[in-house]
Amino acid sequence: MWVRLFLKSLRNFEPFVILPQLFKWLLISLVIAGAAGTASALFLKILDESIALRESHPWILGFLPLGGFVVGWMYFKMGKSVEAGNNLLIEEIHDPKKVISFRMTPLILFGTVVSHLLGASVGREGTAVQMAGSLADQINHFTRLNPRERRILLMAGMSAGFSSVFGTPLAGAFFGLEVLSIGKVRYDAIFPCFVAALAAHEVTLAWGIHHTEYRIFSLPSFTLVNLLAILVAGILFGLTGMSFVKATHSVKKAFEKHIPYPPARPLIGGLIFVATTLGIQSTRYLSLGVPTLVEAFAKPLPIWDCLLKFFFTILCLGSGFKGGEVTPLFFIGATLGNSLSLGLPLPHDILAGLGFVGVFAGAANTPLASSIMAIELLGPQIGGLASLACVVSYLFSGNAGIYHTQRKSLSKVDHLNSET
Repeated sequence: MWVRLFLKSLRNFEPFVILPQLFKWLLISLVIAGAAGTASALFLKILDESIALRESHPWILGFLPLGGFVVGWMYFKMGKSVEAGNNLLIEEIHDPKKVISFRMTPLILFGTVVSHLLGASVGREGTAVQMAGSLADQINHFTRLNPRERRILLMAGMSAGFSSVFGTPLAGAFFGLEVLSIGKVRYDAIFPCFVAALAAHEVTLAWGIHHTEYRIFSLPSFTLVNLLAILVAGILFGLTGMSFVKATHSVKKAFEKHIPYPPARPLIGGLIFVATTLGIQSTRYLSLGVPTLVEAFAKPLPIWDCLLKFFFTILCLGSGFKGGEVTPLFFIGATLGNSLSLGLPLPHDILAGLGFVGVFAGAANTPLASSIMAIELLGPQIGGLASLACVVSYLFSGNAGIYHTQRKSLSKVDHLNSET
């Protein structure tokens, strides 16, 4: 009898209950990490070669409208079920219905590579997150997961994709936990998200992929004047993030309203993009724009770098080109912060770093992931300042975001005033 009671007590002892689940999710998370890290490595390798090819053959830009039409036609014929991209992943986490089709992976990979090969101003996070999420969801074909477990599976996939494409494992983990709902962090998936993010990053590195390095050359002292300057910058970053979200959604609605045939939307958008690029006689705003982004940390830049990247990105995303929003938001934020050094008593490299993560924090409603990203990409010395800028940007960016399926239980004002 005593033995039976002892065994019963062990079954109810929390560590013994957790342990089997820990090993289960460790195995699943490592499988996700292997798939996501490998997919991101392949994607980043192809992406680098595509961008290099276009830069050595500038005339390729002229094929952007045709490339947009081809990608739009492929999604119109074969990808309607996965066209929502990151928003589909978030919606499936909130309300699981059916396993995401594997075709999301090759379609978004092809669509993004074409976009960058031909010069479209889009990002890359959407591609990595969608590939990782759709690959992770295929596990449901081999094992039976209940709806709650499938939510965790998809969250781990999103974390792995974000981590591996930017080289930010901790930010990737928090991204998967934070991006689902404005003002809430989901801790039920904390172990799988961390394991998947950390391991996916290592897998990508093992394939020989190297990420862009950004350097901060100075660190201001923490004074009242500098604190107020960071608050002002944070507010401007938040308003910029909100403007980006609203402008992108408005442009998308305008294209959908006036151009009923979906493949024609990126065709028209591509024509406008090429004509404008030729008109300004500059290729600084094509594709990711990483050289200009790095430049923002090294020397003062004009404000029109921010404004033109803003215009080209909302044009491409709104008309239907594939990729993502995050790297263009880094560009917009870094160049905006750089230009603010003319009016704020902070060095241009510090403000570029704050804008780099601050605008993204506001546009995506992910202040924690963005703050940690600053530490991972820019160094721990900027962590405190960046965190403050990200939080202020988040508070001033409104209640919408680049992912429209984010849940909004309360407005940000209500969150601040809430007693619970």
